[in-house]
Amino acid sequence: MLKEDRITEFLMEDIGQGDITSAALIEEGQKARARIYLKEEAVAAGLEEAGVLFSLLGCSVKTLVEEGVRVPADETLMEVEGPARAILSGERTALNLLGRMSGIATAVSEAQRIVSKVNPAVRVAATRKTVPGLRELDKKAVKLGGGDTHRLRLDDCALIKDNHLELLSSIAEAVKRAREGVSFTKKIEVEVRSLEQAVEASEAGADIVMFDNMQSEEIRDCLTALEGRGLRRGRLFEASGGVTPENIAEYAGTGVDIISMGCLTHSVRSLNVKLEIEMV
Repeated sequence: MLKEDRITEFLMEDIGQGDITSAALIEEGQKARARIYLKEEAVAAGLEEAGVLFSLLGCSVKTLVEEGVRVPADETLMEVEGPARAILSGERTALNLLGRMSGIATAVSEAQRIVSKVNPAVRVAATRKTVPGLRELDKKAVKLGGGDTHRLRLDDCALIKDNHLELLSSIAEAVKRAREGVSFTKKIEVEVRSLEQAVEASEAGADIVMFDNMQSEEIRDCLTALEGRGLRRGRLFEASGGVTPENIAEYAGTGVDIISMGCLTHSVRSLNVKLEIEMV
């Protein structure tokens, strides 16, 4: 969960010098209670952050469902009680967090459901295609949806991409340098776009080989060829680039171990979350 000072920053971004509408309309001592719910069936995420947000505003919070659990439409997720002005001032920020995180968790859960029907061993992963400042929340939502977070930052894993290879003589040289320059505790992954590159990466000792922007049939053929050369065992293979909810089942059937999808975070649909308030 984000630290309280980060959530305070989110609040201040929206409140500014004060909620002038609520201050003009609502008596200072007025108490109220509110319930928060999703307008559609979804995997709930962001409840912890929303709870902290309202607590910072002096409200009491009761969370009624567990994060990461699929809930039906209109089921109450959280009850908030306290100063009416405070509830109204925090409403939009809380709903924005809940809507985005629940949207990510739900999309991940659906992708994993589709993949598991084809091959239960395949993991759905996110990417670093997140909004700056929101990565911690986006990645948490991925985990709550049952997905793999992949790299959280550049220091998690040595991922040798196409632009790195443009500046080096070969994949083998890149893996050699990474092995020498990175701690033994870190895995080395190489992005490839052909069988030849996959063979070179595997023979060089890459821990993970990522098939980047390759069609599912190409990946299947590559893995068959790598198996024939004795290069399949002992490393992981990942499909990434061009994977969508519509074609993810095809990639799940190729034999890869991981399928990573940027759309889980970079273009997620924020869900419709509502807050209903009443006087106490």
